[in-house]
Amino acid sequence: MQTQQMIEVKHGGATILLPHATIVKNWLATLPGHANDNPDQIPAIGEVWPEQGGIYAGMVRGSNGLPDYHLIAAHPQEEKKLEWGTAGIEVSGADHEWDGLANTIALAEDGHDHPAADWAHQLNLNGRNDWYLPARRELSLLYANVPELFDKVWHWSSTQYSAITAWSQYFGDGFQDTGLKGNAFRARAVRRFISHSTL
Repeated sequence: MQTQQMIEVKHGGATILLPHATIVKNWLATLPGHANDNPDQIPAIGEVWPEQGGIYAGMVRGSNGLPDYHLIAAHPQEEKKLEWGTAGIEVSGADHEWDGLANTIALAEDGHDHPAADWAHQLNLNGRNDWYLPARRELSLLYANVPELFDKVWHWSSTQYSAITAWSQYFGDGFQDTGLKGNAFRARAVRRFISHSTL
């Protein structure tokens, strides 16, 4: 069983220990684009969500105590063909099956060349700068819900498998496999939206 990370918060003369997930949930709720609580404003899956800067792809279950979130895919014209990154280096914290944001941040802060994740991390599209390379399971959701948005080719996930390979998604038939990090596959950025109703 995984031990929940605690953070010490001092207020007045008191010291309070709060779970890491609670801090993250409350912080995310203060970010622009995370305050829309009206479910009537959430579009149907596959439709453009202008306020969120992309196309609505569905709901993802939160992991490690974080809340469920809406997944937004960048428009097809924003896709790019890139290598995953430096082969022979296993990046700590880039092996999450569900959390592409955590993977992308780990890769961006690693200090080595990770073209697909670096590109997604630096994107600024439609007034949004919190894009990331989706994790393996987030790509599965994209294939299940909005396959028409993707060419039937391999797309990189941010989920590392080993020092020389990472997970990728084939949008022709939904198959996932590992690919050599030096291969050039398509990369499509996503972002997440957390409504107050999921906190």
